[in-house]
Amino acid sequence: MITKKKILLAEDDEDDRVIFEEIIQQYQEERTFSFHAVENGSLLIQLLNHELEAAPKEPPSLLVLDQNMPQMNGQEALKIIKAHPQLKNIPVVIFSTYNDSRLSNECLNLGAAQTITKPDSYEGFQRVIGKLIEEFLFPEKE
Repeated sequence: MITKKKILLAEDDEDDRVIFEEIIQQYQEERTFSFHAVENGSLLIQLLNHELEAAPKEPPSLLVLDQNMPQMNGQEALKIIKAHPQLKNIPVVIFSTYNDSRLSNECLNLGAAQTITKPDSYEGFQRVIGKLIEEFLFPEKE
């Protein structure tokens, strides 16, 4: 069975979602994987639960969570994900506008694979997203 590679993004800032999707589309021209974005952590948890029911053997390859979101922030979603037996092994990256070492340490202790300060340029987003794709979706050398 071949597992489909996919990234799920929870990000309340529409501009950041659009930038993320534009960059993802550039990578999808060379590699096959899916991408879906939602506006907050609560919607992400709902989507994950729905996907578990529909395709329990095909979990996402990577979850990227904005820290500061309404309804459920990245850290709150991370706690739920890491407490769920079918979701706990999915790598989670926390994106934050602020470089906060305390928050970063808390998220890493909760099981986040990485915490990343959001880049302040399009080129910065390209570098970060490219590294995430290479590290979490296609880590093998081709």
